[in-house]
Amino acid sequence: MGTVEEADLAPRLRELLLHLPAEAVPITYRQAAEALGLSPPGTIQRVAQALETLMREDVAAGRPMIAALVVSRRGELPRQGFFELAVELGRFPSDPARHEVAYRQELARLMQAP
Repeated sequence: MGTVEEADLAPRLRELLLHLPAEAVPITYRQAAEALGLSPPGTIQRVAQALETLMREDVAAGRPMIAALVVSRRGELPRQGFFELAVELGRFPSDPARHEVAYRQELARLMQAP
């Protein structure tokens, strides 16, 4: 951890997500890891950490969170850490019952962004 590759990961992930065709989203954490050429161990964790960096950048800049384009393979929602950080950053309500609706709204904002 902490290698040049790690420091470079968040901007590379943003580029990947920015250039996904609309019909290809959302992608899974594994698909993101493979597209970035990451090799085990810890590929999903490294993608998740890069996504957290992107979430912080996007919220600070007032942009929709591009991290919403990455979901768990076990469904069509991001992993729990996404929701926890979105709440911490003030983007999502603290009530977990409202997280899915907040996520869908975030994804819609993202897909409408120029």
